[in-house]
Amino acid sequence: MLFILAFVADLGELSRPLVVAGYLAAGVIGGAGPAADGIAALRRRTLDVDLLMVVAAIAAAAIGQWRDAGLLIVIFATSGALEDAATRRTEAGVRSLLELVPDEATLMPGDGSLEERTVAVADLAVGDLVLVRPGERIAVDGTVVDGASEVDESSITGEALHVARLVGDEVLAGTANGTGVLTVAVSRPAGERVIARIAELVAEAAEQVAPTQLLVARIERRWSPAVVVATLALIGVPMALGGVFRPVLERAMTFMIVASPCAVVLATMPPLLAAVAVAARRGVLVRGASVVEAMAGVDAVAFDKTGTLTEGLPLVAHVHPGPGWSAGDILALAAAAERGSEHPLGRSVVAAADARRLALAGGNRVTGFRALPGLGVTAVVDGRRVEVGDRRLLDDRPEAGDRVAPVDDGTTEAVVVVDGALAGRLEFVDRLRPTAAATVTALRAGGVAEVLVLTGDRAGAGARVGALVGVDGDYLRSGLLPADELDAVRAAQARGRRVLVVGDGVNDAPALAAADIGVAMGRRGSDLALDHADV
Repeated sequence: MLFILAFVADLGELSRPLVVAGYLAAGVIGGAGPAADGIAALRRRTLDVDLLMVVAAIAAAAIGQWRDAGLLIVIFATSGALEDAATRRTEAGVRSLLELVPDEATLMPGDGSLEERTVAVADLAVGDLVLVRPGERIAVDGTVVDGASEVDESSITGEALHVARLVGDEVLAGTANGTGVLTVAVSRPAGERVIARIAELVAEAAEQVAPTQLLVARIERRWSPAVVVATLALIGVPMALGGVFRPVLERAMTFMIVASPCAVVLATMPPLLAAVAVAARRGVLVRGASVVEAMAGVDAVAFDKTGTLTEGLPLVAHVHPGPGWSAGDILALAAAAERGSEHPLGRSVVAAADARRLALAGGNRVTGFRALPGLGVTAVVDGRRVEVGDRRLLDDRPEAGDRVAPVDDGTTEAVVVVDGALAGRLEFVDRLRPTAAATVTALRAGGVAEVLVLTGDRAGAGARVGALVGVDGDYLRSGLLPADELDAVRAAQARGRRVLVVGDGVNDAPALAAADIGVAMGRRGSDLALDHADV
């Protein structure tokens, strides 16, 4: 503002002392920081562009070029201010993440006390029971041991829809409880909560230096002294040959400003920092400026299918009742048997029955629930033995197995057996994420030459998703083990591609580690996948 006022006064040919005072004040205010940094660098026996610009501004002022001196400092100081602003935004993003988490929590009885009490979150230990009332923010990472509610996880996952949280489900610190009351067993100490880890990643990313910046810094260390030596030569040699001081100095200062690498030095970090900060505000955690820079060269993207292109949540697509049964009865019986199960397929069956408001006349009295590892579940529902699970439940009932139509290779099935006889069959599909197809299209439009879909699922399931997003042929690979995914990534790299891999599970960790850029889906991503990801 001082420079603008002085510039306007200069154009209006107002009082010269007033104009000079304005330019001088602008130069002192804007140049004090760079001058201090330059002197500190000089004490370390290095010469940087800060000092070069300050010296050039002083030289310009010494020969009466006050406007040029002020403008030089303003340009330099403004760039530095923009970088500082980007850094502060990143720091503010970290603080805002941590501010989402309450400092205190309600500790439930069970530690020797007679009543619940408020304690500092830092004092909680793994296994402590915490009460979360309706509308409160959850203060701990833990597992629901009692109660049911809807939880707003948008602060962590970016998902706008509230998520049902029942007994056995994980909840995260910083998320907001809905209308239910939850009792949560602490699963992580305060310093290891997911939101604290996110804040650490953002802070580390802001401090990371990009390769271009390192290159520029190396060049600057050699170039800046060379510029000083050349400037002194441009003054000393002409003066020794009888040159006039003012024109000689003007030429030397012009050379020093033009030859200085300050523009390149100042241009490298602010946009990268800004990109990291903007990404953090949108729920994307980038591990550093070098990752932002490296992503510019990506020309191949490999997606894991389940939980990445798809939501990773199986949905009941079809109910096939056997003779004498209705689809509603089959689904209601299966849901009653599955209510005690934590398996994703079981939860999907319960959700489908609840969505259709299905209940048996007997009230779904369930006893004798038992999980059958690798097969399914069994329970007595209203006096009838109900088994739900894999087709292998029919292995000792060959006549029932013959009546089960082959399942579509693109779906998952579960059979429902009532009192030893096949009653029906359920088919599940993994729903495609709403933005998956548009993302693939956008990548191709942005210059990505190869988009691959890699999955450990059956060929039919992979082909179904591939068709929905527009990926087929050699770019669609099914039935892969983790080592096979790794081989697919390395094969693309051998073709000269810079590969970005997107995954969410433990099986994706090797491919994420080998990729040029690894992107982990944070919503349901495993710790191992997140540890090996750049984004």
